[in-house]
Amino acid sequence: MRIYMQLGMTDNKPPKFCSLHLQEDLLGGWSLVRESGIQGSYGKVVKMHYGDHQSALEALVEVRGAYIDKGFRVVFAQGESQG
Repeated sequence: MRIYMQLGMTDNKPPKFCSLHLQEDLLGGWSLVRESGIQGSYGKVVKMHYGDHQSALEALVEVRGAYIDKGFRVVFAQGESQG
């Protein structure tokens, strides 16, 4: 699953972005990879590891909700249904 979100320009500051995606590792665990920053520049990358897909998916939904609460909007989503 992959989600890309943006926050438009505010107070003459460039737009911000957040990219979230789930990635399976070779040992059966999962990582939630979050990249965020200012549009057009390198972002900060944070990886959070989980023992199973369901836990990683729940974390992704929680992080997505936190960004939406900050005013971000989902621009692109790919992958399984979020129910």
